[in-house]
Amino acid sequence: MRRGDVDLSTSVGSVSLENLVLTASGTSGHDAELAAYGDLSVLGAVVVKSLSTMPWSGNPAPRVVPARDGMVNAVGLQGPGVEAWRTEGLPRLLAAGARVVASIWGRTVEEFAQAADGLIGADVVAVELNVSCPNLHDGSRMFAHSPSATAEVVHVSQRAGIPCWVKLSPNTDRVVEVAAAAVDAGADALVLTNTLRALAIDIEHRRGALGVDAGGLSGPPLHHVALRCVADCRDALPDTAIIGVGGVRSAAEVVAFVLAGADAVEVGTASLADPRAAWRVIEETRRWCADEGVARLSDLKGAARA
Repeated sequence: MRRGDVDLSTSVGSVSLENLVLTASGTSGHDAELAAYGDLSVLGAVVVKSLSTMPWSGNPAPRVVPARDGMVNAVGLQGPGVEAWRTEGLPRLLAAGARVVASIWGRTVEEFAQAADGLIGADVVAVELNVSCPNLHDGSRMFAHSPSATAEVVHVSQRAGIPCWVKLSPNTDRVVEVAAAAVDAGADALVLTNTLRALAIDIEHRRGALGVDAGGLSGPPLHHVALRCVADCRDALPDTAIIGVGGVRSAAEVVAFVLAGADAVEVGTASLADPRAAWRVIEETRRWCADEGVARLSDLKGAARA
């Protein structure tokens, strides 16, 4: 089979995508930065770095520490705010041919609602709800650790009139319960998963290596945790759209996520080391499918769980 005969298209809930490989939030900026490295229209979509209703400065430096094959980051959701992004970043992404997914976050349900309101009428295919941030109304516990809090965020975010994807945290034994609550509240898809809470130590100076107490572990070390989350949620919610994210750097991780039950995947940390990573992964996946005689990759969805 020729690579040109391979079909990598997919549907994520009500959203049809020509390619199942997307970028992951936080790793491709708020603007069209990646257009310097490849054709954005080739990607399934560009998921921008999470935006709040207001400009946010993020955490003090240092913010990123290598962790063997992965990374521990504590960037702290720095961003220009939804309104400024719609005026500047979004038009440039659209001009570059990207399908855009806006990621939003908030410290309260009300802030999520305000950020969602800021997206009303925006030319984006979906909004990804980053609920893996502290809920100030619940003792700073993550929204994604509470089924009810996650459901509240989904409910208010639907005011944007855009399909809602919910990005969950692996730092809880309630992932499936939270996922089910999100779906019951109207989520169109689950994004599995965000980073693992982690610590980096500077042994030379005998102190933490980040500007804050802890960060999030991403990259290859996260992959098998994310696979478990995808498989568990696919088993529990067979009709729900799922996007796998965590350690995707080659065709092997893409195919593994699909076999576990994912409809699409996101490339994240790999893009920080190689801005062309998403395009390379697409070509590697086409080659794998052609070599294996797989005409349409989505036909393998969940095959490892059958």
